[in-house]
Amino acid sequence: MSEWTLSLTVDGPERTQALAERLGARLRAGDLLVLTGELGAGKTTFTQGLGRGLGVRPGIISPTFVLVRRHPNVPDGPRPGGPDLVHVDAYRLGSAAEVDDIDLEDTVDTAVTVVEWGTGKVEHLADSRLEIVLERAVGAAAPAPVAMPGAADGAEDDAEDDAEDDAEDDDAEPRRITLTGIGPRWAGGPPPLDPPGEGPAPGH
Repeated sequence: MSEWTLSLTVDGPERTQALAERLGARLRAGDLLVLTGELGAGKTTFTQGLGRGLGVRPGIISPTFVLVRRHPNVPDGPRPGGPDLVHVDAYRLGSAAEVDDIDLEDTVDTAVTVVEWGTGKVEHLADSRLEIVLERAVGAAAPAPVAMPGAADGAEDDAEDDAEDDAEDDDAEPRRITLTGIGPRWAGGPPPLDPPGEGPAPGH
Protein backbone atom coordinates (compact mmCIF):
# COMPACT_ATOMS: atom_id res chain seq x y z
CA MET A 1 0.00 0.00 0.00
CA SER A 2 1.38 3.40 -0.93
CA GLU A 3 2.03 5.89 1.85
CA TRP A 4 2.09 8.97 -0.39
CA THR A 5 2.57 10.18 -3.96
CA LEU A 6 4.38 13.34 -5.04
CA SER A 7 4.52 14.68 -8.61
CA LEU A 8 6.94 17.35 -9.80
CA THR A 9 7.81 18.91 -13.14
CA VAL A 10 11.40 19.73 -14.05
CA ASP A 11 12.92 21.34 -17.15
CA GLY A 12 15.90 19.67 -18.76
CA PRO A 13 18.60 17.25 -17.64
CA GLU A 14 20.35 19.63 -15.23
CA ARG A 15 17.24 20.14 -13.13
CA THR A 16 16.42 16.45 -13.34
CA GLN A 17 19.85 15.67 -11.92
CA ALA A 18 19.57 18.41 -9.30
CA LEU A 19 16.28 17.00 -8.02
CA ALA A 20 17.72 13.48 -7.95
CA GLU A 21 20.82 14.75 -6.16
CA ARG A 22 18.70 16.22 -3.37
CA LEU A 23 16.87 12.91 -3.08
CA GLY A 24 20.12 10.94 -3.13
CA ALA A 25 21.47 12.98 -0.22
CA ARG A 26 18.57 11.69 1.89
CA LEU A 27 18.78 8.02 0.98
CA ARG A 28 20.36 5.40 3.21
CA ALA A 29 21.58 1.82 3.04
CA GLY A 30 18.71 -0.57 2.39
CA ASP A 31 16.65 1.83 0.30
CA LEU A 32 15.13 0.26 -2.81
CA LEU A 33 14.11 2.49 -5.74
CA VAL A 34 12.11 1.22 -8.71
CA LEU A 35 12.66 3.53 -11.69
CA THR A 36 10.35 3.50 -14.71
CA GLY A 37 10.30 5.64 -17.85
CA GLU A 38 10.18 5.24 -21.60
CA LEU A 39 13.21 5.61 -23.86
CA GLY A 40 14.70 9.06 -23.35
CA ALA A 41 12.59 9.88 -20.30
CA GLY A 42 15.70 10.52 -18.22
CA LYS A 43 16.29 7.34 -16.21
CA THR A 44 20.07 7.40 -16.54
CA THR A 45 20.18 11.17 -16.01
CA PHE A 46 18.14 10.76 -12.84
CA THR A 47 20.38 7.97 -11.56
CA GLN A 48 23.46 10.11 -12.20
CA GLY A 49 21.96 12.77 -9.94
CA LEU A 50 21.25 10.16 -7.27
CA GLY A 51 24.88 9.10 -7.47
CA ARG A 52 26.06 12.65 -6.88
CA GLY A 53 23.80 12.98 -3.87
CA LEU A 54 25.01 9.66 -2.48
CA GLY A 55 28.64 10.58 -3.08
CA VAL A 56 29.51 7.53 -5.16
CA ARG A 57 32.13 7.19 -7.87
CA PRO A 58 31.11 9.06 -11.07
CA GLY A 59 30.57 7.32 -14.38
CA ILE A 60 26.99 6.05 -14.08
CA ILE A 61 25.67 4.76 -17.41
CA SER A 62 22.91 2.35 -18.38
CA PRO A 63 23.68 -1.15 -17.04
CA THR A 64 21.80 -2.76 -19.96
CA PHE A 65 24.28 -5.47 -20.87
CA VAL A 66 25.85 -6.33 -17.52
CA LEU A 67 22.45 -6.02 -15.79
CA VAL A 68 24.06 -4.77 -12.57
CA ARG A 69 26.68 -2.11 -11.87
CA ARG A 70 27.95 -1.26 -8.40
CA HIS A 71 29.21 2.28 -7.80
CA PRO A 72 31.23 2.52 -4.56
CA ASN A 73 31.09 5.38 -2.12
CA VAL A 74 33.93 7.90 -2.48
CA PRO A 75 35.75 8.21 0.89
CA ASP A 76 36.66 11.88 0.32
CA GLY A 77 33.34 12.77 -1.33
CA PRO A 78 30.27 14.56 0.08
CA ARG A 79 29.10 11.49 2.07
CA PRO A 80 32.17 9.59 3.27
CA GLY A 81 31.19 6.22 4.67
CA GLY A 82 27.81 6.35 2.95
CA PRO A 83 26.23 3.46 1.04
CA ASP A 84 27.26 2.27 -2.38
CA LEU A 85 24.82 2.54 -5.30
CA VAL A 86 23.74 -0.67 -7.04
CA HIS A 87 22.23 0.17 -10.45
CA VAL A 88 20.18 -2.54 -12.16
CA ASP A 89 18.43 -2.80 -15.52
CA ALA A 90 15.65 -5.39 -15.20
CA TYR A 91 14.17 -4.78 -18.66
CA ARG A 92 15.35 -8.13 -19.97
CA LEU A 93 14.49 -10.02 -16.79
CA GLY A 94 11.13 -11.73 -17.08
CA SER A 95 10.31 -12.49 -13.45
CA ALA A 96 11.24 -12.14 -9.80
CA ALA A 97 12.97 -15.52 -10.05
CA GLU A 98 15.36 -14.14 -12.67
CA VAL A 99 16.07 -11.18 -10.38
CA ASP A 100 17.03 -13.64 -7.65
CA ASP A 101 19.58 -15.17 -10.03
CA ILE A 102 21.64 -11.97 -10.00
CA ASP A 103 21.94 -12.06 -6.18
CA LEU A 104 20.65 -8.59 -5.33
CA GLU A 105 19.70 -9.88 -1.89
CA ASP A 106 23.43 -9.93 -1.10
CA THR A 107 23.70 -6.13 -1.36
CA VAL A 108 20.20 -4.75 -0.85
CA ASP A 109 20.65 -4.19 2.90
CA THR A 110 24.00 -2.42 2.64
CA ALA A 111 23.57 -0.31 -0.51
CA VAL A 112 21.00 1.90 -2.20
CA THR A 113 19.52 -0.21 -4.99
CA VAL A 114 18.05 1.45 -8.08
CA VAL A 115 16.24 -0.90 -10.47
CA GLU A 116 15.12 0.31 -13.87
CA TRP A 117 12.03 -1.52 -15.14
CA GLY A 118 11.72 -3.39 -11.85
CA THR A 119 7.94 -3.22 -11.38
CA GLY A 120 6.57 -6.67 -10.60
CA LYS A 121 10.08 -8.12 -10.26
CA VAL A 122 11.85 -6.68 -7.20
CA GLU A 123 9.16 -5.88 -4.65
CA HIS A 124 10.11 -8.97 -2.63
CA LEU A 125 13.60 -7.61 -1.95
CA ALA A 126 12.52 -5.13 0.74
CA ASP A 127 9.49 -4.24 2.84
CA SER A 128 9.66 -0.64 1.59
CA ARG A 129 10.41 0.94 -1.74
CA LEU A 130 10.30 4.24 -3.56
CA GLU A 131 8.68 3.99 -6.98
CA ILE A 132 9.74 6.72 -9.41
CA VAL A 133 8.12 7.27 -12.81
CA LEU A 134 9.63 9.69 -15.34
CA GLU A 135 7.44 10.93 -18.19
CA ARG A 136 8.50 13.07 -21.12
CA ALA A 137 6.39 15.99 -22.25
CA VAL A 138 3.72 15.07 -24.80
CA GLY A 139 5.22 15.24 -28.28
CA ALA A 140 8.82 15.07 -27.08
CA ALA A 141 9.54 11.68 -28.56
CA ALA A 142 13.02 10.23 -28.33
CA PRO A 143 14.88 9.56 -31.56
CA ALA A 144 14.44 6.05 -32.94
CA PRO A 145 17.49 3.78 -32.59
CA VAL A 146 19.30 3.05 -35.84
CA ALA A 147 21.54 -0.02 -36.25
CA MET A 148 24.43 0.04 -38.71
CA PRO A 149 23.97 -2.34 -41.68
CA GLY A 150 25.73 -5.66 -41.07
CA ALA A 151 26.30 -4.94 -37.40
CA ALA A 152 26.69 -7.83 -35.00
CA ASP A 153 23.93 -9.03 -32.69
CA GLY A 154 23.24 -6.47 -29.99
CA ALA A 155 23.99 -3.47 -32.20
CA GLU A 156 20.37 -2.38 -32.08
CA ASP A 157 20.58 -2.36 -28.30
CA ASP A 158 23.78 -0.29 -28.48
CA ALA A 159 22.04 2.17 -30.80
CA GLU A 160 19.07 2.31 -28.47
CA ASP A 161 21.29 3.15 -25.49
CA ASP A 162 23.12 5.81 -27.52
CA ALA A 163 19.78 7.31 -28.60
CA GLU A 164 18.60 7.48 -25.01
CA ASP A 165 21.84 9.08 -23.82
CA ASP A 166 21.70 11.66 -26.64
CA ALA A 167 18.05 12.44 -25.95
CA GLU A 168 18.70 12.94 -22.26
CA ASP A 169 21.77 15.09 -22.84
CA ASP A 170 20.23 17.40 -25.43
CA ASP A 171 16.52 17.52 -24.65
CA ALA A 172 15.37 20.42 -22.47
CA GLU A 173 11.70 19.39 -22.61
CA PRO A 174 9.95 19.17 -19.23
CA ARG A 175 9.74 15.86 -17.42
CA ARG A 176 7.06 14.83 -14.99
CA ILE A 177 8.58 12.92 -12.10
CA THR A 178 6.21 11.04 -9.81
CA LEU A 179 7.47 9.52 -6.58
CA THR A 180 5.41 7.02 -4.57
CA GLY A 181 6.57 5.92 -1.14
CA ILE A 182 5.58 2.41 -0.11
CA GLY A 183 6.16 0.71 3.24
CA PRO A 184 7.31 1.76 6.72
CA ARG A 185 10.51 3.43 5.52
CA TRP A 186 8.42 6.13 3.83
CA ALA A 187 5.57 6.35 6.34
CA GLY A 188 6.71 9.81 7.45
CA GLY A 189 5.95 11.37 4.07
CA PRO A 190 8.11 12.44 1.15
CA PRO A 191 11.61 13.76 1.80
CA PRO A 192 12.02 17.53 1.38
CA LEU A 193 13.29 18.08 -2.15
CA ASP A 194 13.02 21.86 -2.48
CA PRO A 195 16.22 23.64 -3.58
CA PRO A 196 17.96 25.48 -0.71
CA GLY A 197 16.44 28.89 -0.17
CA GLU A 198 13.46 28.23 -2.45
CA GLY A 199 9.83 27.36 -1.92
CA PRO A 200 8.12 24.17 -3.01
CA ALA A 201 9.47 22.54 -6.13
CA PRO A 202 7.45 23.05 -9.32
CA GLY A 203 4.41 20.83 -9.35
CA HIS A 204 4.49 20.29 -5.60
